[in-house]
Amino acid sequence: MNASQNIAILGSGNIGLSLAKGLVTANICKPSQVILTRRNITALDAYAEQGYQTTSANIKAVKKADIVVLAVLPQQLNKLLDEIKPAIKSEKQLLVSVISGVTCEDIRKQLEVNVQVIRAMPNTAIAIGHSMTCIATDNGTPKNINLVKSLFDTVGVTIQINEELMTSATALCACGIAFFLRSIRAASQGGTEIGFHAHDALRMAAQTAKGAADLLLQLASHPEQEIDKVTSPKGCTIAGLNEMEHNGFSSAMIKGIKFSAEKAGALYNTEE
Repeated sequence: MNASQNIAILGSGNIGLSLAKGLVTANICKPSQVILTRRNITALDAYAEQGYQTTSANIKAVKKADIVVLAVLPQQLNKLLDEIKPAIKSEKQLLVSVISGVTCEDIRKQLEVNVQVIRAMPNTAIAIGHSMTCIATDNGTPKNINLVKSLFDTVGVTIQINEELMTSATALCACGIAFFLRSIRAASQGGTEIGFHAHDALRMAAQTAKGAADLLLQLASHPEQEIDKVTSPKGCTIAGLNEMEHNGFSSAMIKGIKFSAEKAGALYNTEE
């Protein structure tokens, strides 16, 4: 982004506000270049005081924007697109959608305009700058793809994938946050059962999970390679792993991800 451009975030909930803060913190833009919209504008008072533009009028925001981020619920999208349709300038604007289960073509079809659309699927770790964001498009230029990657690189790590995999990315990365949190919670409960105070068990489990993830990311290692380092013949680790597998640990995780992917693909067609 350059100093003359504005970005409008339509639907400034957790994802939208985290992106806005990330852009400003990384000096990609100034608060005055970010337009935040929300039905209840009083919820944005603190951002207005920091210099962000705030409004409850989506069409007003779009008229001033070079980049428009769509960040509402899937069931709310068509109403939003119908509202902003008169303000879309297909030759000048870029649309970025963070909405689950909605294709680039779906958005253009509803708008009846051949505008460039790029999809981005972050997760809630965006709030602390550690999102895993997947990016895809069917008509975005390389320049605009790199622009969107640069925006989301301010709040984590980005990867470009084929658009047909975006629903799968929702299940693995966006829903996946909850799956890994539940596994940490279960580990902490196990820790409490074997003698630790609950707050200590949770901290120990969370830090252990963080260390496991960092081993894979920093060493570019495979999970089984790291598991082999901690399992010894007739040892307690392999005994625990096998007990979990006998009770369906891996199978439950795989089935949960598959089921979430199926659900994510149907969200856009679900009545509000």
